Amino acid sequence: MKSLSLTKPHLMILVGIPGSGKSFFAEKFAETFHTAFVQQEKIAEYAADPAGAKQLASMQLGQLLKTKQPIIFEGDTHTRAERLELAKAARAAGYDALTIWVQTDPATAKARALRDKATTLTNDTYDRAIARFTPPNNLENPVVVSGKHTYASQAKVVLLRLSSPRAEISRQIAAPARPERHGRQRIAIG
Repeated sequence: MKSLSLTKPHLMILVGIPGSGKSFFAEKFAETFHTAFVQQEKIAEYAADPAGAKQLASMQLGQLLKTKQPIIFEGDTHTRAERLELAKAARAAGYDALTIWVQTDPATAKARALRDKATTLTNDTYDRAIARFTPPNNLENPVVVSGKHTYASQAKVVLLRLSSPRAEISRQIAAPARPERHGRQRIAIG
Protein backbone atom coordinates (compact mmCIF):
# COMPACT_ATOMS: atom_id res chain seq x y z
CA MET A 1 0.00 0.00 0.00
CA LYS A 2 1.02 3.57 -0.64
CA SER A 3 0.42 6.73 1.30
CA LEU A 4 -0.10 10.22 0.00
CA SER A 5 2.71 12.61 0.77
CA LEU A 6 1.38 16.02 -0.15
CA THR A 7 2.95 19.42 0.53
CA LYS A 8 -0.41 20.57 1.91
CA PRO A 9 -3.23 18.35 3.19
CA HIS A 10 -6.27 18.00 0.95
CA LEU A 11 -9.95 17.46 1.58
CA MET A 12 -11.22 15.58 -1.47
CA ILE A 13 -14.92 16.30 -1.89
CA LEU A 14 -16.74 13.67 -3.98
CA VAL A 15 -19.51 15.00 -6.21
CA GLY A 16 -21.88 13.27 -8.58
CA ILE A 17 -25.39 11.97 -9.02
CA PRO A 18 -26.44 8.81 -7.15
CA GLY A 19 -25.03 5.73 -8.87
CA SER A 20 -22.23 7.62 -10.62
CA GLY A 21 -19.48 5.64 -8.86
CA LYS A 22 -18.42 8.04 -6.07
CA SER A 23 -18.37 5.38 -3.35
CA PHE A 24 -16.52 2.89 -5.52
CA PHE A 25 -13.79 5.43 -6.32
CA ALA A 26 -13.54 6.73 -2.74
CA GLU A 27 -13.33 3.26 -1.16
CA LYS A 28 -10.60 2.14 -3.57
CA PHE A 29 -8.64 5.40 -3.22
CA ALA A 30 -8.86 5.32 0.58
CA GLU A 31 -7.74 1.70 0.62
CA THR A 32 -4.88 2.26 -1.82
CA PHE A 33 -3.48 5.37 -0.12
CA HIS A 34 -4.47 4.79 3.54
CA THR A 35 -6.64 7.88 3.43
CA ALA A 36 -9.44 8.67 5.89
CA PHE A 37 -12.85 8.36 4.26
CA VAL A 38 -15.98 10.00 5.70
CA GLN A 39 -19.03 8.41 4.09
CA GLN A 40 -22.24 9.99 5.30
CA GLU A 41 -24.37 7.20 3.80
CA LYS A 42 -22.63 4.60 6.00
CA ILE A 43 -22.99 6.83 9.05
CA ALA A 44 -26.72 7.08 8.27
CA GLU A 45 -27.03 3.34 8.91
CA TYR A 46 -26.29 4.04 12.58
CA ALA A 47 -27.99 7.42 13.00
CA ALA A 48 -31.56 8.00 14.09
CA ASP A 49 -32.34 10.22 11.10
CA PRO A 50 -30.71 11.94 8.09
CA ALA A 51 -30.09 15.16 10.05
CA GLY A 52 -28.30 13.14 12.73
CA ALA A 53 -26.17 11.40 10.08
CA LYS A 54 -25.20 14.77 8.61
CA GLN A 55 -24.24 16.07 12.04
CA LEU A 56 -22.20 12.95 12.86
CA ALA A 57 -20.39 13.13 9.50
CA SER A 58 -19.62 16.79 10.17
CA MET A 59 -18.26 15.97 13.64
CA GLN A 60 -16.10 13.15 12.25
CA LEU A 61 -14.79 15.42 9.50
CA GLY A 62 -14.01 18.14 12.07
CA GLN A 63 -11.91 15.73 14.09
CA LEU A 64 -10.09 14.40 11.02
CA LEU A 65 -9.27 17.94 9.86
CA LYS A 66 -7.12 18.24 12.99
CA THR A 67 -4.82 15.47 11.71
CA LYS A 68 -3.49 17.41 8.69
CA GLN A 69 -3.77 14.18 6.69
CA PRO A 70 -5.63 13.75 3.37
CA ILE A 71 -9.36 13.08 3.74
CA ILE A 72 -12.04 11.94 1.30
CA PHE A 73 -15.58 13.14 1.98
CA GLU A 74 -18.74 11.76 0.42
CA GLY A 75 -21.91 13.21 1.82
CA ASP A 76 -24.17 16.19 1.30
CA THR A 77 -22.39 17.67 -1.69
CA HIS A 78 -25.37 17.97 -4.03
CA THR A 79 -25.39 21.77 -4.13
CA ARG A 80 -22.68 24.38 -4.61
CA ALA A 81 -23.58 25.89 -1.24
CA GLU A 82 -22.88 22.57 0.52
CA ARG A 83 -19.58 22.15 -1.31
CA LEU A 84 -18.52 25.73 -0.61
CA GLU A 85 -19.26 25.22 3.10
CA LEU A 86 -17.01 22.13 3.13
CA ALA A 87 -14.25 23.95 1.23
CA LYS A 88 -14.45 26.87 3.66
CA ALA A 89 -14.08 24.53 6.66
CA ALA A 90 -11.14 22.83 4.93
CA ARG A 91 -9.34 26.12 4.28
CA ALA A 92 -9.93 27.24 7.88
CA ALA A 93 -8.18 24.04 9.00
CA GLY A 94 -5.20 24.60 6.67
CA TYR A 95 -6.37 22.26 3.90
CA ASP A 96 -6.81 22.66 0.17
CA ALA A 97 -10.20 21.49 -1.06
CA LEU A 98 -10.30 19.37 -4.20
CA THR A 99 -13.66 18.67 -5.82
CA ILE A 100 -13.73 15.32 -7.60
CA TRP A 101 -16.70 15.08 -9.93
CA VAL A 102 -17.55 11.49 -10.87
CA GLN A 103 -19.60 11.65 -14.07
CA THR A 104 -21.77 8.87 -15.43
CA ASP A 105 -24.66 9.11 -17.85
CA PRO A 106 -28.00 9.38 -16.01
CA ALA A 107 -29.45 6.09 -17.31
CA THR A 108 -26.45 4.04 -16.14
CA ALA A 109 -26.29 5.88 -12.81
CA LYS A 110 -29.99 5.35 -12.13
CA ALA A 111 -29.77 1.63 -12.95
CA ARG A 112 -26.79 1.26 -10.60
CA ALA A 113 -28.40 3.24 -7.79
CA LEU A 114 -31.69 1.35 -7.90
CA ARG A 115 -29.91 -2.02 -8.20
CA ASP A 116 -27.76 -1.37 -5.10
CA LYS A 117 -29.13 -3.46 -2.23
CA ALA A 118 -27.70 -1.12 0.43
CA THR A 119 -29.61 1.91 -0.82
CA THR A 120 -33.09 3.00 0.10
CA LEU A 121 -33.57 4.88 -3.16
CA THR A 122 -36.75 4.48 -5.16
CA ASN A 123 -37.54 5.98 -8.55
CA ASP A 124 -39.14 8.95 -6.81
CA THR A 125 -36.31 9.61 -4.32
CA TYR A 126 -33.75 9.16 -7.10
CA ASP A 127 -35.51 11.73 -9.28
CA ARG A 128 -35.62 14.18 -6.34
CA ALA A 129 -31.89 13.69 -5.75
CA ILE A 130 -31.18 14.39 -9.43
CA ALA A 131 -33.33 17.53 -9.34
CA ARG A 132 -31.40 18.78 -6.30
CA PHE A 133 -27.96 18.17 -7.84
CA THR A 134 -26.02 21.22 -9.02
CA PRO A 135 -23.01 20.36 -11.19
CA PRO A 136 -19.72 21.94 -10.14
CA ASN A 137 -18.79 25.12 -11.97
CA ASN A 138 -15.43 26.45 -13.18
CA LEU A 139 -14.85 28.35 -9.92
CA GLU A 140 -14.86 25.02 -8.06
CA ASN A 141 -12.17 23.81 -10.49
CA PRO A 142 -13.25 20.16 -10.28
CA VAL A 143 -11.27 17.14 -11.34
CA VAL A 144 -13.61 15.22 -13.60
CA VAL A 145 -13.40 11.43 -13.76
CA SER A 146 -15.64 9.03 -15.60
CA GLY A 147 -17.69 6.68 -13.48
CA LYS A 148 -17.36 4.14 -16.29
CA HIS A 149 -13.56 4.08 -16.39
CA THR A 150 -11.37 1.78 -14.35
CA TYR A 151 -10.26 2.81 -10.89
CA ALA A 152 -6.65 2.97 -12.12
CA SER A 153 -7.46 5.57 -14.77
CA GLN A 154 -9.60 7.55 -12.30
CA ALA A 155 -6.84 7.55 -9.68
CA LYS A 156 -4.27 8.63 -12.25
CA VAL A 157 -6.30 11.75 -13.08
CA VAL A 158 -6.78 12.64 -9.40
CA LEU A 159 -3.13 12.00 -8.53
CA LEU A 160 -2.04 14.19 -11.40
CA ARG A 161 -4.08 17.09 -9.97
CA LEU A 162 -2.88 16.43 -6.42
CA SER A 163 0.74 16.41 -7.54
CA SER A 164 0.54 19.41 -9.88
CA PRO A 165 1.39 22.01 -7.18
CA ARG A 166 4.37 19.87 -6.13
CA ALA A 167 5.45 19.51 -9.76
CA GLU A 168 5.29 23.29 -10.17
CA ILE A 169 7.41 23.78 -7.04
CA SER A 170 9.89 21.15 -8.28
CA ARG A 171 10.23 22.91 -11.64
CA GLN A 172 10.97 26.18 -9.86
CA ILE A 173 13.61 24.57 -7.65
CA ALA A 174 15.16 22.42 -10.39
CA ALA A 175 15.38 25.17 -12.98
CA PRO A 176 16.66 28.38 -11.45
CA ALA A 177 16.36 31.45 -13.58
CA ARG A 178 19.39 32.18 -15.73
CA PRO A 179 21.04 35.54 -15.30
CA GLU A 180 20.40 37.85 -18.20
CA ARG A 181 23.29 38.57 -20.55
CA HIS A 182 23.64 41.93 -22.13
CA GLY A 183 25.83 41.56 -25.16
CA ARG A 184 29.12 39.69 -25.23
CA GLN A 185 31.60 40.08 -22.46
CA ARG A 186 35.25 40.53 -23.28
CA ILE A 187 37.91 39.23 -21.04
CA ALA A 188 41.18 41.12 -21.14
CA ILE A 189 44.26 38.96 -20.94
CA GLY A 190 47.47 40.33 -20.02
